[in-house]
Amino acid sequence: MNRSVAALLFSFATLLSVSALAETDEEKGLAIAQEFDRRDQGFQDSRAEMTMTLRNRNGDESVRQLRVNTLEMSGDGDRSMSIFDEPLDVKGTAMLTYSHGLEPDDQWLYLPALKRVKRISSRNKSGPFMGSEFAYEDIGSQEVEKYHYRYLRDETVDGMECFVLEEVPAYEYSGYTRRVVWIDQAEYRPIQVEFYDRKEALLKVLHYRDYRQYLDRYWRAAVMEMENRQTGKRTTLRWDHYRFQTGLTERDFDKNALKRAR
Repeated sequence: MNRSVAALLFSFATLLSVSALAETDEEKGLAIAQEFDRRDQGFQDSRAEMTMTLRNRNGDESVRQLRVNTLEMSGDGDRSMSIFDEPLDVKGTAMLTYSHGLEPDDQWLYLPALKRVKRISSRNKSGPFMGSEFAYEDIGSQEVEKYHYRYLRDETVDGMECFVLEEVPAYEYSGYTRRVVWIDQAEYRPIQVEFYDRKEALLKVLHYRDYRQYLDRYWRAAVMEMENRQTGKRTTLRWDHYRFQTGLTERDFDKNALKRAR
């Protein structure tokens, strides 16, 4: 190898090394979040059925059945509608969410007993969704712009190598000071999320389990369990019968669709 080629290779190697060192934890965290988002793009729409099980600290349970429809939006966050079918006292209740980046998510709740649509204030997004351990702000799609990111470390969880990220809400009125998220390095799927309250105490832990792949690309967890570490309560979401690209349109997600939901 002549000296000029060797010098060129040395310079190139040095440049790569400097470039790698120049990536900050914040830049790496953002890059991981962007890749996670990129891998889930293009699904168009989905329909699924869900069983929501609420458990108190004594183990007493209440079970709810609902359907969840989602529409992927170009240039904005996804839209989703959750429609409760059982039990009778919540049948016909429907929740509509327009997710955004830094702008507050738009959310409306239809209450059939009152025959009216109630808008959820952006200041109340930390409240519990239908008595569950999921807050209203947990319901919308998690747009990249919603958080400031920082890569913390690599860690093995359930035999999977994961990136561990800290996510600090960039939007107003969040009930959390930060989230810590474990994302598996092979498929960029969330495995576990810790939620810290406004006093910086651990509030909740969300576990994702039993992932299944659809359309040879899109991963969805069949089970999501949110545990409140301060109250001992749990909410488990079990997802079934996913269908994609079913022809849903924006009309299926306007406010009038809340009253039409059956």
